[in-house]
Amino acid sequence: MRGLTPWLTVLALVVVLSALRLRPLAVAVSLAWLAWCVWTWIRPTRRGPNPR
Repeated sequence: MRGLTPWLTVLALVVVLSALRLRPLAVAVSLAWLAWCVWTWIRPTRRGPNPR
């Protein structure tokens, strides 16, 4: 359940922003979250000076 907390938080924030008719802000939050998720998925892992 702990791994779902950030996802549920962002989803709740987007739903609230949409309900408040702040859809451009909701879209910006959604796209920023998507970009962050993609970046953490494709970024190279950092390795020490001696990878084995």
